[in-house]
Amino acid sequence: MTELETELATLIIGELNLQDVALADVNADTPLYGDGFGLDSIDILEIALIISKRYGFELRSDNPDNKVIFSSLGKLAAYVEKHRTK
Repeated sequence: MTELETELATLIIGELNLQDVALADVNADTPLYGDGFGLDSIDILEIALIISKRYGFELRSDNPDNKVIFSSLGKLAAYVEKHRTK
């Protein structure tokens, strides 16, 4: 995993208190929904807020690309890398 992917995985696991997910068990292809992190839509909203504060840009709920952005850890990391201001 890249440094940013590891940082985001650690952030997601820690902020959402995901006791069933170990950092060693995730990679860039790990899905955020369902299998993998097992997040639901409320969890995704929380992560979007945390990312907005930490990386200095807004993840909007009306973005037509959200399904792709939040499909896996790697896709999220690539989007954050491209749009971050911090």
